[in-house]
Amino acid sequence: MCCCHRTAPVTSIYWQPTAGVALFVALLIIASGCEAPAEYHHYHGATMGTQYRITANCPVDASAAVARELRVVNSDMSTYLVDSTISKFNRAPVGTWLPVSPSLIKVIQAAAELSKASGGAFDVTVGPLVNLWGFGPNVVRSPPPDHEAIAQARSEVGYARLLVRQEPPGLSKTHELYVDLSAIAKGYGVDRLSEVLDDARCPDYLIDIGGEVRARGTNAAGEDWRIGIEVPDSNRLGSIQRVLSLSDEAVATSGDYRNFFEERGQRYSHTIDPRTGYPVTHDLASVTVIHESAMWADGYATALNVLGPERGLEFATDHELAALFVVRTENGFEERYTPAMRARSMASE
Repeated sequence: MCCCHRTAPVTSIYWQPTAGVALFVALLIIASGCEAPAEYHHYHGATMGTQYRITANCPVDASAAVARELRVVNSDMSTYLVDSTISKFNRAPVGTWLPVSPSLIKVIQAAAELSKASGGAFDVTVGPLVNLWGFGPNVVRSPPPDHEAIAQARSEVGYARLLVRQEPPGLSKTHELYVDLSAIAKGYGVDRLSEVLDDARCPDYLIDIGGEVRARGTNAAGEDWRIGIEVPDSNRLGSIQRVLSLSDEAVATSGDYRNFFEERGQRYSHTIDPRTGYPVTHDLASVTVIHESAMWADGYATALNVLGPERGLEFATDHELAALFVVRTENGFEERYTPAMRARSMASE
C-alpha cells in the first residue's frame, strides 16, 4: 500500500533541560508493518528540551492547535523561560501569593500528592541538590560535593513549603524554593495534546514527548500501538528490552543509564534522592509505568525510580500500578512485575 503523509512545520518551543529527579525516558515507537495512509498525519517539533512526535488519524490538520497548546504549557511551566509563570514564582518573595492558571494548580497538586504518598521520594523542589551534583542545566561537573554542601542544599528543598490556593488559583511558599516541574510536566503536556486531538475528532493517535507516550485507538494496520522499552544499558542504546501494546492509555519509563558519572571507581547516578541529598545506590536500571494519564505515569515512574527495586515494587503493588522494573544483577538484567503488569503481559502472550 502506498502512502503519503503530512508533516507539520517544526515549532521551536524551548524548555530547560531536566533539573529535577525526572530521568531520561527511553521508549521506542515500533513501526507497524505498513506505512500510514494519507489520513494519518505526522506532527513533530521541539518542546520542553526534547522533541515531540505525533501520528494521528485526523479529519483536519491539527498542527496549529498542537503548537498552540504546547506554547500554553511552556508559558506556565518552563523554567527556561524567564517570564513563565513558574519562573516568576521562583523569583517571587516568600509569603506572597502569585496568581496562576488552574492547569498549573493541577500539576502542582498532583506533584504534592505523589510527594506525600512516596514519603518525599518525589519532590519538584529538588533542583538545588541536582545542580549541586552537576546534573542541572549549564552546570560544570566537579568532584562530588562534601557533606556540608549537601546539607546546605537539602535545607533549600522541601515540597511541604510549597502552598496551593484553589480560589483564586495561586501559589505561595514559606521558604525560598526553586520549583522544577520537569519530572511531571512532559506527561501533562502529552495529556493536553490528547485533549487537542480529541477535540479535533481524531479517533486514533500516538503522542510522544521525550518518551512520555499516550495512545488512543489503533495504528494504521488496525492494531494496538506497539511501544518498545529500551534495554537500560548505555552500551546498547536503541536495543529493545520488551514491547508493550497500548490503546487508550499512557506509558512512561525512567532510568539512570544515560546520565551518570564515575569518580575514583564509584558510579554516581543523576537520580538524586531528595530525602538523603545523595544519588541513589540501588540496582534499579529502569522502571516503566502504564496509566490512564501520562502525567501520572510520568510522576509515578520518577518516584518509583527513586524508591528502588524493593520499596518501589511494594509501593507500585500497593497502589495497583501496572509497572515493570528492570534490575541489574550479577547475571544481567532481571524483570520484575507488579500483579497488574504481569496480568497484562500474560494476556498479550
